[in-house]
This record gives sequence, structure tokens and C-alpha cells, in this order.
Amino acid sequence: MRHVLAAATLAVSATACVSPATPDTEPKGVAVDPISWGPCTDIVRPDGQKPAREDPGIRCGKLTVPLDYANPDLGTIDLALIKVAARDQSRRLGSLVFNFGGPGGSGVDTLDQAAKMFGTLRSRYDLVSFDPRGVDRSSGVRCGDNADMDAYMELDTLPPNETTRAAVRAANQRFAELCKRDASRLLPYVGTVNAARDMDRLRAALGDAKLNYLGMSYGTQLGAVYATEFPKKVGRMVLDAPLDPAVTFRQRTLAQTRGFQQAYESFLKDCVKQGCELGASVKAADATVMRLMNGLVGKPLPVDGRRLTQGLAATGLAAALYSEMTWPFLETALARAVKGHGDALIYLADSYTGRSKDGTYTTQMSSFPAITCVDSAERPDEAELTRTWKEAIKISPLFGSEGAGGICTFWPAAGSDQARQVNAKGSAPILVVGGKGDPATPYQWAPRLTRQLGNATLLTYEGEGHGSYSSGNKCIQGMVNSFLLKGTMPNRAASCAAA
Repeated sequence: MRHVLAAATLAVSATACVSPATPDTEPKGVAVDPISWGPCTDIVRPDGQKPAREDPGIRCGKLTVPLDYANPDLGTIDLALIKVAARDQSRRLGSLVFNFGGPGGSGVDTLDQAAKMFGTLRSRYDLVSFDPRGVDRSSGVRCGDNADMDAYMELDTLPPNETTRAAVRAANQRFAELCKRDASRLLPYVGTVNAARDMDRLRAALGDAKLNYLGMSYGTQLGAVYATEFPKKVGRMVLDAPLDPAVTFRQRTLAQTRGFQQAYESFLKDCVKQGCELGASVKAADATVMRLMNGLVGKPLPVDGRRLTQGLAATGLAAALYSEMTWPFLETALARAVKGHGDALIYLADSYTGRSKDGTYTTQMSSFPAITCVDSAERPDEAELTRTWKEAIKISPLFGSEGAGGICTFWPAAGSDQARQVNAKGSAPILVVGGKGDPATPYQWAPRLTRQLGNATLLTYEGEGHGSYSSGNKCIQGMVNSFLLKGTMPNRAASCAAA
């Protein structure tokens, strides 16, 4: 969930390519061919190294889908896939499809790196993920070159005044022009409704009568839209760290600003409790961080031929707030930067923005606005954006911004609200998992999505971090695994204490 710097593009007339689907039928219009699985040859990890292929069960493939489901004559695109084969093929339950969030994150890369986390599920499922349309290997949206992306990511977001805001908006417009120039053909077709239809083709190509699915963060919206479009095809579905698709851009921005500010304060409290390099009290530690951030404005730290700007430092800080497990590294990164060494903070920022050591980027930071803006008909005017920005910076000068509305005001493809309207009536029961300390998808969104689906059960995690299953909490993992492997739904109002 991108929140630090909002990208925007130039508004032009376009048609949002979502049309009513025929629910619960096998995909029509284009034949669903079997997937040809082979070696994974193009996965490169952020450190620039290709992973050792010690696991023969990891294979890659592709699936061909229509660019426009309403007009198959426009051609096709190929979706990149990855499969981690079940350990016990004799007791195999089928495939378990993952989306790890974003929107815009590569499922191929993430499952390759995170497969060990899901070892219990792998005992009886083939674990499958994919790069959704508009992401990386699946006709990824790219806006500008690597130098353009560097300039955009480096932009300062402090001080929180009109001058800074004007600079951000100018950069957003420049980014918009690049997206229009480089990706205009693809932009109308990358929304979540089309991605859900892709996922149903994937289900059919895998040979599964029902879709078993684990979606995280944005992946919860994708799962909810799938359940709305294809309720009778839902198997065992888990939605972890849920997004409320009905919220407006303003509501989303304010909720996430509060979430990151609260996570930042929790980090400071924990840091002080453990003996903090940044200060002996929360107030002192916060003052140290803010001196660092303000000091970087216009005066970046040199880092191996690059520079740690205030904007990159804030992005690195926010990236580490996603998981309590990265808080010790965040303390070290901030302390090093205070001493003039920006390497650790820039590493955190790069991990968030998808920048590799060689200076190339994934499509994450371009795919995010492309999908977000097509998924909403909202195009806030200046008065609404100003209102949002003023309220957000009151909550947190560091994390406050115009939010996604600042992107979509300028976007060159029209949006549709179809992906914001979910109702899974008629589907199999769905498990929703929400975390009380989640900064990116605040907890209040979990009961809201549960109610919207109409047939879901909410499981609550009392701990910190974005995503409950990935926190490593044994209680959460046990309940989710039991549901996916045995079909055992937790009791209503079930909760798990923080570890």
C-alpha cells in the first residue's frame, strides 16, 4: 500500500474496460489452454543474484488471457505463473492461489522467496501465484526510465507546506505524462475486475473446480471481487489484512495516515523499552528522527554514488513499519543515518520501491497507481484534495499526503466503481483475518469487509504489523491452516493474542 508519495497522471478520455461477467460459468470467448510448466529462468532477487534451484518442485509457466474481455479481438496478454508442487501428491487437495498485495506486487517473485513460510499448506496443496496483468512479467506498466523513477522516488515530502505540495503535484504530473506516453494502450485494462476474470481462467487451467485462495492486503480486494463475480467457484478463501473496497480516497488516506503514525509511535515505545539508540524516551527518540528528516530536506546524504533524500528516508522508515520483525533493523538504520551513513535507510526504501542494486526497477510503483485508479471512478477536485491533505498532515506531518486521490485526479484512463462493490452471496464461507496493529490496512476495515461479503467470519489478531499470517503468530497460522486444510472455520469473534 503506497502512501508516502502519491503518483498522478494526466487525465484524458478513456473507457474503463469492465463489463458484466456471466458468473459461475467456465471461461468463454478464448479457449483455456493447459499450462506448460518449466524451469524458472528469469527470477532475480533484489541483491541481483539468481536463486539457487535446489527445489525441483518450483516451476514457472504462463497463461494467455484476453486483453479486453468485452472485446477479444483486441488481442491477448500472457500472465506469468509460478507453482510450488505439493509435497504429498497422493493427498493433494488441489491448488492454493496467492496474491500478496500491492496492488502491483509480483506474485512470482514473492512466492519464490516466501514458499518456506507456507510449508504446512504445501503438504497438500500446490502453491500457485502470478504476476497480475499490468505487473512485471505480465505486460507490466512502466512509466519512464530508471532515471525518471529515481528522481520521482527521491522527491522530498517535508516540510508539510504548500511549496512542498506544489513540488509533489508537479512531479505527479510529470509522472502522468510518462505513463500516458509509455503505457496508454494497457492502462484501461489493468483493473481488479479483469484480474479476477484472469484468476478464474487460471483456476480452470489448473484443473480445479473451485478456487482455493489466500489473498493478503490488496489481494483481499481481488479475492472479494472474485467471490462477487464467481460465487459458485469459491473454494476455501482466506483474506488477510483486508482492504475495505468501499472507502473513498479521502477515507483511505486518513485511515492509513493514522495507521502509520500509530505504528511509528509503537515502534518508538518498543525501541525505548529495549534501550533505544535514538533516545531515552519516546519524546527524545521522536525528536531525533524528526531532526534527521528535516535535516535531509535539500541536504541528502551521499550513499555509494546515490543520495539519501528526505523522501527516500521517509519511505524507508515506513517500509520497516510494516512488520514488527523489522523494527530492530529500523532502529539501526535510523541511528546510522543520524551519524551520516544512509546505506541502511536507502536499502529499506529500495526494498519498498522495487529498485535493484543495478538501478533497475520492478513495475511496482507504476502498477500501483495504474490499478488503483482504474478501480475507482473518483477523480477528486482541488478543494477535496486540499481538504484531505490538511487533515492528513494534522494527523502526521511525516506520513500525511493527498493520498491516492492525488494520483487519480490526473490519471489517463477512466475508472469504474465495479471493484468497490462486493457481495459474495451464494459463495462458500470466507475467512477474513484482521490485525489490530496493522498500519497499512487498519483494523476497522476487517469487520467492514466481513459485513460486505455477507458470508464471512472475522478472525482478529491483537498484534502489530501488516498481515497476520506472515507475522509468524502460531495461533493465527494454526487457525488459517486448519481452515484451508480441513475446512474448519474459527468460531465467530475468535481472536489471537500477540506473540
